[in-house]
Amino acid sequence: MQKLPELIDTHAHLDFPEFAGSIPATIKRALHAGVSVIVTIGIDIATSRNAAQIARSYDRIYASAGIHPHASFSMDARDLQELEKIAANRRVVAIGEIGLDYFRDRQPRPIQKECMKHQIEMAVKVAKPAIFHIRDAWEDFFRIVPEFASSLPPSVMHCFSGDWRIARRCLDMGFYLSIPGVVTFPKAELLQDVVKRAPLDRLLVETDSPYLAPVPYRGKTNEPAYLLHTAGKIAECRKEPFEKVAAHTTQNARTVFKI
Repeated sequence: MQKLPELIDTHAHLDFPEFAGSIPATIKRALHAGVSVIVTIGIDIATSRNAAQIARSYDRIYASAGIHPHASFSMDARDLQELEKIAANRRVVAIGEIGLDYFRDRQPRPIQKECMKHQIEMAVKVAKPAIFHIRDAWEDFFRIVPEFASSLPPSVMHCFSGDWRIARRCLDMGFYLSIPGVVTFPKAELLQDVVKRAPLDRLLVETDSPYLAPVPYRGKTNEPAYLLHTAGKIAECRKEPFEKVAAHTTQNARTVFKI
């Protein structure tokens, strides 16, 4: 059987209930589909601990530690120390996912902004990239983040959802655009346009498992093995060989996360 090009899933949630008791099988299916590495993501202190533990348990898994905007709270020194302790693990390669979500607005916006700022400062301190979740909050994102961009390691726009104008501003700050399975959806013209225009050396691929399964699995539980459909759509949009897209996005992930 011909070996598939290597891919890296830069964003999955392997500690979520959908994968309970099935992580080894999930990893096996991913490997069979060419996905050699998975980054499993923390969204609060508890899941960040879980992600780090999973990464310690499986050679091909790395982790991030962070507080998602839905879980934002007024962090005190003890909270920050705990998060930094998790982030110190060598298998933890990023601070995230952090950011602003004004679409759901589950936490007050001032608290979201302060929580994000604290974690950006931590990313600078520990010299690890941030993974940003930004939804309907670009104005405040671009108000806050540029002052940190020069000292922050090249970071990731998770599940990028902006248009080309927004993408270009993120690229100008040295960030990478992480492309989810949404790019395979027929009505995702804005994201497909971004994928066509962005430099290939600044694109990443992700599943956001168990969410956002690509076509032809849309509506089902997503998993890292489905990443090849996202990479395939990027190649189609760019009119470039799948192997080229796979090679570049994989090297980009290794560069960003130092893996």
